[in-house]
Amino acid sequence: MKNRIRVLRAEHGLTQAELADRLDVSRQTVNALETGKYDPSLPLAFKLARLFGLRIEDIFQDEDG
Repeated sequence: MKNRIRVLRAEHGLTQAELADRLDVSRQTVNALETGKYDPSLPLAFKLARLFGLRIEDIFQDEDG
């Protein structure tokens, strides 16, 4: 699944560690999300959406879509 987490994180001036702290996950999880090695749980996707003030669909896109 494609996502815009890296771009959004940079736009908000956050490091991976800072974003991880805000999401209550590890920095390694943030890295795995950004590189597409891990798809988030639905609760984590909602946390990301709330944090960035976006809809989940604005952050994540299906590879085929």
